[in-house]
Amino acid sequence: MLKLGFGQDVGIDLGTATVIVYIKGKGVVLREPSVVAVDNLSGNVLAVGGEARRMLGRTPGNIVATRPLREGVISDYTVTEKMLKHFIEKVCGKSIFAPRIMICIPSRVTEVEKKAVIDAAMQAGARKVYLIEEPIAAAIGAGIDIAKPSGNMVVDIGGGTTDIAVISLGGSVVSTSLKTAGDKFDEYIVKYIKKKHNVVIGERTAEDLKMNIGCVYPRIQDAEMDIRGRDLSTGLPKTVTIHSSEMLEALIEPAMMIVDAVHGVLERTPPELAADISDKGIYMTGGGCLVDGLDKLIQEKTGINVMIAQDAVSCVALGTGKALDNLDALDGKAK
Repeated sequence: MLKLGFGQDVGIDLGTATVIVYIKGKGVVLREPSVVAVDNLSGNVLAVGGEARRMLGRTPGNIVATRPLREGVISDYTVTEKMLKHFIEKVCGKSIFAPRIMICIPSRVTEVEKKAVIDAAMQAGARKVYLIEEPIAAAIGAGIDIAKPSGNMVVDIGGGTTDIAVISLGGSVVSTSLKTAGDKFDEYIVKYIKKKHNVVIGERTAEDLKMNIGCVYPRIQDAEMDIRGRDLSTGLPKTVTIHSSEMLEALIEPAMMIVDAVHGVLERTPPELAADISDKGIYMTGGGCLVDGLDKLIQEKTGINVMIAQDAVSCVALGTGKALDNLDALDGKAK
């Protein structure tokens, strides 16, 4: 258990799929799925994180394993607060000093959604809460110097949202946020398997397919994977073999939504910054960008070189952590 002293600063990537916690001076100390198992009868939290994720789709009637964040925003305030409290206590121990916390949020959230995040963190035990936009945190985490008057384009694909931004002089010049990301890919896989094979699968199986053989660009070698689901015609369990070429069919539609959004941001980018991006390329971060071939697809459709950041999954958390160094300058923006 990590004990924190006074003035401890914590950065949280409050993701739809995963919560990553960064502690100043220690780095990433926690990486857990954003899943909470709650007993409906008593309202008690039974499990949080990995343990709760294993319960998804496998609980009796009185226990519900839920994801309290949907599409990048809080859908269940009470459960989010309990989840945050659990994670903060896990990394901070029972410290008598409340930490200052910086949380990253999608670039296009409303004031109400921002307030929900701030309130949940305060209730969970924060002394002060700061917010940072995901693409900016992702750019800092990817090692981009965002303070210069030069254009950088970041495409951050998380679980619930894809945030695309052109950043210069420390701020977003042009940005957009769309609800097509990792979770949407899973949904399309579930629909495709149901339509083509007449088999119903759960979101965990869909995610396994996406991570193992999912692709959005033709692969040189076709991969395959066996999955189990429920046959709709008989109602009995059935095993089917899925190929990566089928995954391409299933995922190309949501992938093209992301490509179109990148295109739209580039069209609205001032010419000088567009020239910078053309020279430097587009940076991709977030777990969703690891779907095979997504970088090639964007590169082919935009004609601009695309690079996947070194630690794509942790980029936002690392950027949030690095931004903690400037907390004193941000004190005026604290809530």
